[in-house]
Amino acid sequence: MAAGRYALKLSAGRLAGFGLALALLTSPVLLVGEALALDGSTTPSDQKIVPGRTYKNAREALRVGVDDLHAGDAQSSVQALTYAAEGGEPLAQWKLGSIYAAGEVVPRNDMLAYKYFSQLVERYDEDESDLRSLTAVANAFVQVGLYTLNGIPGSAVKPDPERAVELFQIAATRFGDADGQYQLARMFIDGVGGLDKDKLRAAKWLGLAAEKGHRDAQAMLGHMLFRGDGVPRQAARGLMWLSLASLASRGPRDGWIHDLEAKDRAVANDGERAAAEAFLAARGKPPRPAAAAPPLQLSGATSPAQ
Repeated sequence: MAAGRYALKLSAGRLAGFGLALALLTSPVLLVGEALALDGSTTPSDQKIVPGRTYKNAREALRVGVDDLHAGDAQSSVQALTYAAEGGEPLAQWKLGSIYAAGEVVPRNDMLAYKYFSQLVERYDEDESDLRSLTAVANAFVQVGLYTLNGIPGSAVKPDPERAVELFQIAATRFGDADGQYQLARMFIDGVGGLDKDKLRAAKWLGLAAEKGHRDAQAMLGHMLFRGDGVPRQAARGLMWLSLASLASRGPRDGWIHDLEAKDRAVANDGERAAAEAFLAARGKPPRPAAAAPPLQLSGATSPAQ
């Protein structure tokens, strides 16, 4: 079979298990089927009803759902996006998966997040895919990979590191996705999913993600290079990557990045710090202070590598 659906290179057994898990996640309460009109008849296929709403098609429901989300109307947004997702709109499937995974506008539901991300993965066909949805599809491969790596407690989704590696590899290579490249690097660092520990290969994938602005990858690569951890030591370049990650950091979640930069910068010599500043200047970045900004005092803000 030429490049086609994600039935891809996963074994038949893995794919069958994946389908079973997906089927178990289907909730009739949340799925929008052919809606009933008030007189008991069914609405035309091109104009179905989600309680209180009428849509001409799934594309219109997607637009309405996104508008409602921006307006802060979570309930109406989820209703419209659910309609659009069940109508095959990939961006709606991705948006719902992201909403349920984050648990910010609706209660977190990993089962539903996995379901909608999985729909994107299962239905991906590189010969037919809408170019506008490729970024969403790439992210869905990563998200399903993460759920597969760790499993979902109390569900049919069990930990399967080898399958997670396959999903990360597809995201990293076929899509060039920075998150996929970062997650694949982590698998090489940890030596899981049938992979041998290989920090040189990990550094390669971290480098690709770092060049795309992935700050976790930048911080991990920088620390590895500064310390010579499994790779030839390049202290100045390592400090550069740590500085780039710190400059791009966002809030408490990234406290570990500040801590790591401060720790390595504190033991660097003047020559290493000066060379790092030259690398930063070449990238149009402002100079870093002689001593990095004080690390954030955060509970639980630890490096993903720990």
